[in-house]
Amino acid sequence: MTKFALFVRLEAKPGQEAAVADFLGSALPLANAESGTTAWFALKFGPSTFGVFDAFADEAGREAHLHGPIAAALMANAAALLSTPPNIEKIELLAAKLPG
Repeated sequence: MTKFALFVRLEAKPGQEAAVADFLGSALPLANAESGTTAWFALKFGPSTFGVFDAFADEAGREAHLHGPIAAALMANAAALLSTPPNIEKIELLAAKLPG
């Protein structure tokens, strides 16, 4: 069962909203390549507020994602794109409905 997740809130710098949206969209192939990532969603809450929600079957998958190419690219671009550092929350899933 998928029991582990991450929720990351991102606040774009003024004028960088489209770049953040593009960055998140470009991360989908990387998420698809992660065998330990059960689900991955790029989110937009408002004009400058974005997020990522992803889920994992185990802690090893979550840790692999946190040390993988998406996280590395996010941290490498955070100063240019974001007004505050990413807020990364580790969460426990109580129930989930997933495809397949």
